[in-house]
Amino acid sequence: MAKYIHSMIRVLDEERSVKFYDTCFGLKLAERLDFDAFTLIYLSNAETGTELELTVNKDRTEPYDLGDGYGHIAFSVDDVDAEHARLTAAGYSPRKLVDFAPGGEVIARFFFIRDPDGYEIEVLQRAGRYQ
Repeated sequence: MAKYIHSMIRVLDEERSVKFYDTCFGLKLAERLDFDAFTLIYLSNAETGTELELTVNKDRTEPYDLGDGYGHIAFSVDDVDAEHARLTAAGYSPRKLVDFAPGGEVIARFFFIRDPDGYEIEVLQRAGRYQ
């Protein structure tokens, strides 16, 4: 059986991205591997065994074109209302809270926020399948 261990995104500014993921989601530096042309930064927290890998290509000066293939990554939280308020107060401008009820019953409460490089992140109330 395969084990999902990490996702990787390319970022332009290491310090800005590390601060964003720490402030917003409590992801801390697990390991940093520095090479001549690029740096790999692995972020994690105690909630899960998976990691987010940030890749910084040292010769890159322009923002990445995210194209139309990337969707989002998701985090679940205990109190989505409190997190929305906290991230708003921190100046990160999360989008509005949504009660997703396609059949009349709320199956998810969430909001989206963008990281400094424009990657979409969904923040879900921890409930049901979104643990």
